[in-house]
Amino acid sequence: MQRRTFIKGVAASSLIGISAADLQAESPKRSSDKRRTLTGKEFFLDIDYTSVNITGKRSVATTINGQIPGPTLVWQEGDTVTIHVTNHLKKSSSIHWHGIILPYQMDGVPGISYKGIAPGETFTYRFKVHQHGTYWYHSHSGYQEQTGMYGAIVIKPRKREPFRYDKDYVVLLSDWSDEKPTSIYRKLKLSSDYYNFNQRTVGDFFSEVKKKGFGKAFDDRKMWNTMRMSDRDLSDVTGYTYTYLMNGQNPATQFKALFKKGEKIRLRFINGAAMSFFDVRIPGLKMTVVSADGNHIKPVKVDEFRIGVAETYDVIVEPTSNRAYAIFAQSIERSGHALGSLTPSVTLLAKAPKMDKPQALTMTDMGMDMSKMGKHKGMKMPMKKYRWSAMEAQKYPITKLPMAKGVQSTMMAMDPKYRLEDPGVGLRNNGRRVLTYADLKNRYSTRRHKKPDREIVLHLTGNMERYMWSINGIKYSDAKPLQFHYGERLRITFINDTMMNHPMHLHGMWSDLETGDDNHLVRKHTIVVQPGAKISYRVTVDAKGGWAYHCHLLYHMAGMFRKVVVS
Repeated sequence: MQRRTFIKGVAASSLIGISAADLQAESPKRSSDKRRTLTGKEFFLDIDYTSVNITGKRSVATTINGQIPGPTLVWQEGDTVTIHVTNHLKKSSSIHWHGIILPYQMDGVPGISYKGIAPGETFTYRFKVHQHGTYWYHSHSGYQEQTGMYGAIVIKPRKREPFRYDKDYVVLLSDWSDEKPTSIYRKLKLSSDYYNFNQRTVGDFFSEVKKKGFGKAFDDRKMWNTMRMSDRDLSDVTGYTYTYLMNGQNPATQFKALFKKGEKIRLRFINGAAMSFFDVRIPGLKMTVVSADGNHIKPVKVDEFRIGVAETYDVIVEPTSNRAYAIFAQSIERSGHALGSLTPSVTLLAKAPKMDKPQALTMTDMGMDMSKMGKHKGMKMPMKKYRWSAMEAQKYPITKLPMAKGVQSTMMAMDPKYRLEDPGVGLRNNGRRVLTYADLKNRYSTRRHKKPDREIVLHLTGNMERYMWSINGIKYSDAKPLQFHYGERLRITFINDTMMNHPMHLHGMWSDLETGDDNHLVRKHTIVVQPGAKISYRVTVDAKGGWAYHCHLLYHMAGMFRKVVVS
């Protein structure tokens, strides 16, 4: 951690802020254009190899217009945008517009949407912008996303937004490694806990004996060992190899967001990491969350929020004094952090607060004994909202998909529950007001939205010993596509049989998260499924074609992936 904190390397930053000038239309330029923000209706993006120094030594990154992150693209809701993407790599590439509603041919997923962009070729994306808010884009080819191919999208609304602010900044979080992604994946296949240095010791066991007694402590250890899981295995890849970045800046160089006392500042948080969840806070300031995955929500005032890979949250803060505030994003397993400064001067930088201690997974995260969480408000949620009567079961028939038994699935949640008010491992009872999914409510009524026609239940499964990930115990290469029917309303229920968080992303269609309030279903493009839990959302199937559906953890994606066919 000391090496990570005090490294001298300097990374290229893609965005400082969005000024009034940035939001004016500019003439498009070619690859010589190194501007951090591109605005207009026509864009030219060049994919290439770029030498970078992020950790103190030279590495080769895969970049867009020579930048990490790539340039922020500013669009206008209602416009038709044209994006010319030229591939200068020696291998095929692609760009996917994450969370953007568009024709499937423009979605940018090789093997599903199109063939990809061959070396030396240019592909032109063209589509109408039907939404507004904070989104992002990234490669959907190989491991290019890990090596630098990602950037932010800001879409200006046609109508005035229901909140005010004076300045607007993108805060794009990511993880960088000087190791080649193929090397990282090979090490995970050899030993899934290769990067996990938060392992139990003999001293930990004796501490548990003092608290629980020898028999209970022994039984707990035996249970985890039988499942071939560690209760401290929160992330597959950690700060041992990762340097955590904020707008391309490491914790030593720091991203800076300028303010004047009394101003309201909008921060557009995007998790563009390959594998890392972040817990975000600004010590000394409350954050008012106003948008989730690009969609307005009823404002929620919090101290902290967890942002899963591929999620976005917009918050508004109001600094009360002329000092530097730390924009602090610690990784879920507490092996490192990204850091920026909300500051009145570029010469005045904030210090990082002390990181929280890592918490171990509990019986709750195993989908087993819920009584141990009796004091947590999440366990008081009325479960009747999520239980189906015989009449409801007939109205919303469940589509049973094949569940493989064998090496693909060595774990199973015995009693998974909806835990929407549970902030998750590492954030429980920490003395801060933490955002949960139960807090997210659509700003506009969804009471008259169509009810589901049928329900699809999907199990998220895995074998940590062999580092294999799957859905219903079947990896992508062996699975048949999911069949959606155009015009239907689906209820999709995920059951997470693993001990890790999985951010599930359905391309091309919105996911209306069920939080227990049908009047205000919140609309998202990425849904985090907690360990040992279940979660449900509704999908209006309104986009024909072939779509990707997958976990957004890069090294899980090869197995935990499905093709969706809408016809």
